[in-house]
This record gives sequence, structure tokens and C-alpha cells, in this order.
Amino acid sequence: MSIDQSTAAKVAKLARIKVEDDALPALASEFNTILGFIEQLNEVDVEGVEPMVSVTPMRLKRRQDEVTDGNQQNKILANAPDAREGFFAVPKVVE
Repeated sequence: MSIDQSTAAKVAKLARIKVEDDALPALASEFNTILGFIEQLNEVDVEGVEPMVSVTPMRLKRRQDEVTDGNQQNKILANAPDAREGFFAVPKVVE
């Protein structure tokens, strides 16, 4: 697949990037380089390769998914500039 200047201009317009007409050949060339690299990646045989979280083997930490009340209302409200009756107090925004 090859990208010409008109396609590069269309992509730039869709991306809302202003590209001068004299820069379109370089942009089209960059797109073609990227597509060439993607074609190289498609040639790699990845059959049987497990998806990875990182380049180093690691397991994601797991925890039980249980609902708790947190029991930290006083600690949280201590950070509020204004708290009343166990809630954050905010200025009225509706007229």
C-alpha cells in the first residue's frame, strides 16, 4: 500500500493538522515508511505467543472484589474546607 500526496493531505485534514503544500511529499513519505514497518510486523509469526503485560514476566496483583463502607468518613471530611452533618458543603450553584 502506498500513500500519495492527496491522501496525506486528507489524513492531515481529518487530524486537523495544518500542513503546507510543500511539506506534503515529506508527510506522504513518512506515512509510507510507517506502513512499510507495519507490513514487516505482519510477517512475524506470533502463533502460540501469549499476550504480555510487560516485557518482563510478571503477574498482576489480584485482590478480592468485596464492597466495604471504607469507614473513613472523618478522615475524608477533615480535608474539606467546609463540611456539615457528615457531608461536603458547597456553594449553591443554581439560581
